[in-house]
Amino acid sequence: MSSDNPHRLVLTKKSHACVRLERDGRTLVVDPGGFSEADAAVGADAILITHEHPDHFSEKHLRTALEANAATEIWTLRSVAEKLSAAFPGRVHTVGHGDTFSAAGCDVQVHGELHAVIHPDIPRITNVGFLVEGSVFHPGDALTVPEHPVETLLLPVMAPWSKISEVIDYVREVEPLRAYDIHDALLTDLARPIYDGQIGALGGAEHHRLAPGESARL
Repeated sequence: MSSDNPHRLVLTKKSHACVRLERDGRTLVVDPGGFSEADAAVGADAILITHEHPDHFSEKHLRTALEANAATEIWTLRSVAEKLSAAFPGRVHTVGHGDTFSAAGCDVQVHGELHAVIHPDIPRITNVGFLVEGSVFHPGDALTVPEHPVETLLLPVMAPWSKISEVIDYVREVEPLRAYDIHDALLTDLARPIYDGQIGALGGAEHHRLAPGESARL
Protein backbone atom coordinates (compact mmCIF):
# COMPACT_ATOMS: atom_id res chain seq x y z
CA MET A 1 0.00 0.00 0.00
CA SER A 2 1.29 3.46 -0.81
CA SER A 3 2.58 5.62 2.00
CA ASP A 4 0.07 8.41 1.25
CA ASN A 5 -2.99 6.18 1.57
CA PRO A 6 -4.99 7.33 4.63
CA HIS A 7 -6.82 4.00 4.73
CA ARG A 8 -3.81 1.77 5.27
CA LEU A 9 -4.14 -1.20 7.58
CA VAL A 10 -2.62 -0.92 11.05
CA LEU A 11 -1.03 -4.16 12.26
CA THR A 12 -0.86 -4.76 16.01
CA LYS A 13 1.09 -7.76 17.23
CA LYS A 14 -0.43 -9.82 20.01
CA SER A 15 1.36 -12.70 21.71
CA HIS A 16 2.42 -15.67 19.58
CA ALA A 17 0.46 -16.10 16.33
CA CYS A 18 -2.27 -13.53 16.97
CA VAL A 19 -2.49 -10.19 15.18
CA ARG A 20 -5.06 -7.41 14.98
CA LEU A 21 -5.60 -5.54 11.71
CA GLU A 22 -7.46 -2.23 11.96
CA ARG A 23 -8.72 0.25 9.40
CA ASP A 24 -11.40 2.93 9.40
CA GLY A 25 -12.56 1.98 12.90
CA ARG A 26 -13.03 -1.72 12.14
CA THR A 27 -10.94 -4.58 13.52
CA LEU A 28 -10.03 -7.99 12.17
CA VAL A 29 -8.27 -10.47 14.50
CA VAL A 30 -6.42 -13.60 13.38
CA ASP A 31 -5.64 -16.62 15.59
CA PRO A 32 -6.31 -15.51 19.18
CA GLY A 33 -5.06 -18.75 20.73
CA GLY A 34 -4.17 -19.98 24.17
CA PHE A 35 -0.74 -18.32 24.13
CA SER A 36 -2.34 -14.95 23.33
CA GLU A 37 -3.80 -12.40 25.71
CA ALA A 38 -7.23 -13.26 27.15
CA ASP A 39 -8.72 -10.15 25.55
CA ALA A 40 -6.90 -10.54 22.22
CA ALA A 41 -10.15 -10.89 20.27
CA VAL A 42 -12.37 -8.60 22.35
CA GLY A 43 -13.72 -5.70 20.32
CA ALA A 44 -13.11 -7.41 16.98
CA ASP A 45 -15.67 -7.06 14.21
CA ALA A 46 -14.37 -10.27 12.63
CA ILE A 47 -12.13 -13.14 13.72
CA LEU A 48 -10.24 -15.56 11.48
CA ILE A 49 -8.92 -18.90 12.75
CA THR A 50 -6.42 -20.88 10.67
CA HIS A 51 -6.68 -24.25 12.43
CA GLU A 52 -7.63 -26.10 15.59
CA HIS A 53 -4.35 -26.26 17.52
CA PRO A 54 -4.71 -24.56 20.92
CA ASP A 55 -1.99 -21.97 20.34
CA HIS A 56 -4.13 -20.65 17.45
CA PHE A 57 -7.65 -21.49 18.63
CA SER A 58 -8.90 -20.79 22.13
CA GLU A 59 -12.59 -21.52 22.49
CA LYS A 60 -12.63 -19.49 25.70
CA HIS A 61 -11.13 -16.42 23.98
CA LEU A 62 -13.62 -16.69 21.12
CA ARG A 63 -16.66 -17.12 23.36
CA THR A 64 -15.57 -14.07 25.37
CA ALA A 65 -15.36 -11.99 22.19
CA LEU A 66 -18.64 -13.26 20.74
CA GLU A 67 -20.52 -12.68 23.98
CA ALA A 68 -19.05 -9.17 24.36
CA ASN A 69 -20.20 -8.06 20.91
CA ALA A 70 -23.29 -9.51 19.26
CA ALA A 71 -22.03 -8.35 15.84
CA THR A 72 -18.71 -10.22 15.95
CA GLU A 73 -18.41 -13.01 13.39
CA ILE A 74 -15.89 -15.80 12.80
CA TRP A 75 -14.54 -17.34 9.61
CA THR A 76 -12.67 -20.62 9.99
CA LEU A 77 -12.36 -24.21 8.86
CA ARG A 78 -14.89 -26.90 9.67
CA SER A 79 -13.15 -28.48 12.70
CA VAL A 80 -13.24 -25.15 14.57
CA ALA A 81 -16.63 -24.01 13.29
CA GLU A 82 -18.29 -27.18 14.59
CA LYS A 83 -17.25 -26.28 18.14
CA LEU A 84 -18.96 -22.87 18.08
CA SER A 85 -21.68 -22.71 15.44
CA ALA A 86 -24.47 -24.21 17.58
CA ALA A 87 -23.98 -21.65 20.36
CA PHE A 88 -23.68 -18.70 17.95
CA PRO A 89 -25.99 -19.46 15.00
CA GLY A 90 -25.35 -17.48 11.85
CA ARG A 91 -22.14 -15.95 13.19
CA VAL A 92 -19.61 -18.74 12.48
CA HIS A 93 -18.74 -19.31 8.83
CA THR A 94 -16.92 -22.33 7.40
CA VAL A 95 -14.37 -21.62 4.67
CA GLY A 96 -11.73 -23.50 2.71
CA HIS A 97 -9.08 -23.08 0.06
CA GLY A 98 -10.23 -20.89 -2.81
CA ASP A 99 -13.02 -19.14 -0.91
CA THR A 100 -13.33 -15.36 -0.79
CA PHE A 101 -15.38 -13.23 1.59
CA SER A 102 -15.61 -9.80 3.21
CA ALA A 103 -14.90 -9.37 6.93
CA ALA A 104 -14.58 -6.14 8.93
CA GLY A 105 -14.63 -4.23 5.67
CA CYS A 106 -11.71 -6.22 4.23
CA ASP A 107 -11.60 -8.57 1.27
CA VAL A 108 -10.21 -11.95 2.35
CA GLN A 109 -8.96 -14.87 0.26
CA VAL A 110 -8.39 -18.37 1.67
CA HIS A 111 -5.21 -20.21 0.65
CA GLY A 112 -3.91 -23.61 1.69
CA GLU A 113 -5.31 -26.90 2.96
CA LEU A 114 -2.88 -28.72 5.26
CA HIS A 115 -0.82 -28.07 8.37
CA ALA A 116 2.94 -28.41 7.93
CA VAL A 117 4.44 -31.82 8.71
CA ILE A 118 5.35 -32.05 12.40
CA HIS A 119 6.49 -35.69 12.11
CA PRO A 120 5.56 -38.37 9.55
CA ASP A 121 3.87 -40.37 12.33
CA ILE A 122 1.52 -37.49 13.19
CA PRO A 123 -1.51 -37.17 10.87
CA ARG A 124 -1.74 -33.77 9.19
CA ILE A 125 -4.77 -31.65 9.99
CA THR A 126 -6.46 -28.99 7.91
CA ASN A 127 -4.90 -25.50 7.98
CA VAL A 128 -5.93 -22.46 5.98
CA GLY A 129 -4.13 -19.17 5.43
CA PHE A 130 -5.82 -15.80 4.99
CA LEU A 131 -4.80 -13.10 2.51
CA VAL A 132 -6.32 -9.80 3.67
CA GLU A 133 -6.92 -7.01 1.18
CA GLY A 134 -4.69 -8.77 -1.34
CA SER A 135 -1.77 -7.58 0.75
CA VAL A 136 -1.27 -9.19 4.18
CA PHE A 137 -0.90 -12.97 4.43
CA HIS A 138 -1.22 -15.05 7.62
CA PRO A 139 -0.38 -18.68 6.75
CA GLY A 140 -1.22 -20.29 10.10
CA ASP A 141 0.98 -23.35 10.64
CA ALA A 142 2.07 -23.91 7.06
CA LEU A 143 4.43 -22.56 4.45
CA THR A 144 1.69 -21.90 1.93
CA VAL A 145 2.60 -19.69 -1.04
CA PRO A 146 -0.49 -17.81 -2.26
CA GLU A 147 -1.09 -17.53 -5.99
CA HIS A 148 -1.09 -13.78 -5.51
CA PRO A 149 1.62 -11.20 -4.75
CA VAL A 150 2.05 -10.51 -1.02
CA GLU A 151 3.18 -7.17 0.36
CA THR A 152 3.31 -8.15 4.05
CA LEU A 153 4.01 -11.73 5.11
CA LEU A 154 3.22 -12.69 8.70
CA LEU A 155 6.09 -15.11 9.15
CA PRO A 156 5.88 -18.18 11.45
CA VAL A 157 9.41 -17.71 12.67
CA MET A 158 9.80 -20.61 15.11
CA ALA A 159 7.79 -23.82 15.50
CA PRO A 160 8.26 -27.52 16.27
CA TRP A 161 7.57 -28.19 12.59
CA SER A 162 10.19 -25.87 11.07
CA LYS A 163 13.85 -24.97 10.97
CA ILE A 164 15.37 -21.60 10.13
CA SER A 165 16.47 -22.62 6.64
CA GLU A 166 12.84 -23.40 5.79
CA VAL A 167 11.74 -20.05 7.21
CA ILE A 168 14.30 -18.22 5.09
CA ASP A 169 13.39 -20.17 1.95
CA TYR A 170 9.71 -19.44 2.59
CA VAL A 171 10.35 -15.69 2.58
CA ARG A 172 12.33 -16.10 -0.63
CA GLU A 173 9.53 -18.07 -2.29
CA VAL A 174 6.72 -15.69 -1.29
CA GLU A 175 8.85 -12.63 -2.16
CA PRO A 176 6.98 -10.13 0.05
CA LEU A 177 8.06 -6.53 0.44
CA ARG A 178 8.29 -7.10 4.18
CA ALA A 179 7.94 -9.88 6.75
CA TYR A 180 6.79 -9.53 10.35
CA ASP A 181 7.49 -12.30 12.84
CA ILE A 182 4.62 -14.29 14.31
CA HIS A 183 4.55 -17.71 16.01
CA ASP A 184 7.34 -16.64 18.33
CA ALA A 185 6.17 -17.39 21.89
CA LEU A 186 8.68 -20.23 22.22
CA LEU A 187 11.60 -18.21 20.84
CA THR A 188 13.81 -17.01 23.67
CA ASP A 189 15.42 -13.59 23.82
CA LEU A 190 18.82 -15.30 23.44
CA ALA A 191 17.79 -16.71 20.05
CA ARG A 192 16.08 -13.64 18.63
CA PRO A 193 19.24 -11.87 17.39
CA ILE A 194 20.25 -15.03 15.53
CA TYR A 195 16.88 -15.30 13.81
CA ASP A 196 16.76 -11.56 13.11
CA GLY A 197 20.21 -11.56 11.57
CA GLN A 198 19.85 -14.63 9.40
CA ILE A 199 16.31 -13.97 8.14
CA GLY A 200 17.12 -10.31 7.53
CA ALA A 201 20.33 -11.08 5.66
CA LEU A 202 19.14 -14.06 3.63
CA GLY A 203 15.37 -13.74 3.18
CA GLY A 204 15.45 -11.02 0.54
CA ALA A 205 12.74 -8.87 2.17
CA GLU A 206 12.53 -6.28 4.92
CA HIS A 207 12.38 -8.21 8.19
CA HIS A 208 10.62 -6.78 11.24
CA ARG A 209 9.77 -7.91 14.74
CA LEU A 210 7.10 -6.29 16.92
CA ALA A 211 6.75 -6.88 20.64
CA PRO A 212 3.23 -7.79 21.82
CA GLY A 213 1.18 -4.58 21.82
CA GLU A 214 3.36 -2.77 19.27
CA SER A 215 1.84 -1.59 15.99
CA ALA A 216 2.95 -0.73 12.47
CA ARG A 217 1.13 1.03 9.64
CA LEU A 218 1.35 -1.08 6.50
